[in-house]
Amino acid sequence: MAAGTGRVAGKQALITGAAGGLGEAMAWMLAREGAKVAVTDVNLEGVEALAAAINAEIPGSAFAFQHDVAKEDQWVAVINGAVEAMGGLSILVNNAGVGDVLAFVEQDTVACWQRQFEINLLSIMLGCKHAMPHLRAAAAKGPGGASIINISSIAGLAAAPGMGAYNATKAGVWMYTKTVALEAAKMDWNVRCNSVHPVFIKTPILDPFIAMAGGDEAKAHERLSRGIPLKRIGEPDDVAYCVLYLASDESKFVTGAEFRIDGGMTAQ
Repeated sequence: MAAGTGRVAGKQALITGAAGGLGEAMAWMLAREGAKVAVTDVNLEGVEALAAAINAEIPGSAFAFQHDVAKEDQWVAVINGAVEAMGGLSILVNNAGVGDVLAFVEQDTVACWQRQFEINLLSIMLGCKHAMPHLRAAAAKGPGGASIINISSIAGLAAAPGMGAYNATKAGVWMYTKTVALEAAKMDWNVRCNSVHPVFIKTPILDPFIAMAGGDEAKAHERLSRGIPLKRIGEPDDVAYCVLYLASDESKFVTGAEFRIDGGMTAQ
C-alpha cells in the first residue's frame, strides 16, 4: 500500500471484526491516511496486537476493544470508550461477520440462522443505532459529514446453493443500509450510509472452501476465481480502498449506494 496522503485526516473511525482479514486491512488503510481508529473484535488479543503495531508506526492513532457485536450492552460500552479515546466518532465500519456454516435447505438449522442473523445483520442495526448520535455530532462540525460503511457481500446480491442464511443476512445488510441512508438524509443529519459487497477475498472466510479442496489453497482459489472475469481472488486492500473512499469527504454526495468489489462477477 502506498504512503498515506491524509485523505481522512482528523477523522475517528470504529471498525468491527478488526482482528484480521478485511478489518485489519481497513484499520491500517484509515490510520495511514490520517484517521484515529478504534479496532474491535471478540478476539481481544488480536486487536490489541493490531493496535500496538499501528501505534508503533503512527503513535497514538489506534485503540483496541473487546466486542461481541451481537450484544447491545457491549455496543454502548465500546462506542462510549472509543469516543472518549479518540475525541469523537465520524466513521463507523460495520465489518464483523461470519460465513462459516454451509447448509442446504433440508439440513439447515435454527442455530445456524440465529448465529448468522445476530452477527451479520443484528449487529449492523445495533452499531447504526448507538453510533448515530455521535456521528451526527461529528457531521455538524464539517461539510463532509459522517459516514457509515456496512460490509455486506456479493452473496447479498446473488444467491448460491447451501448459503441460505448467509445470502439472506447479507441481503438484509444491503437493504437496511438504504433505509438508514434515507432516514439520515430526510432528517438532514449529513450522515451517509453505504454498503460494500466483496466477492471472494483472501481472508479466513475462505477457509471452508479450502477445506473442501482438501486443504489445497491454490486449488480452492482457482475454483473460486472461475466465475470472476478478472480471473483472480481479491486482496483485502481491494476492499479497504473502497472503504477509504467512502470514509473520506470525497464521497460527500454518495449515500444509499452499494459498491461491488467483485472483479466483474455480477456484470455478467
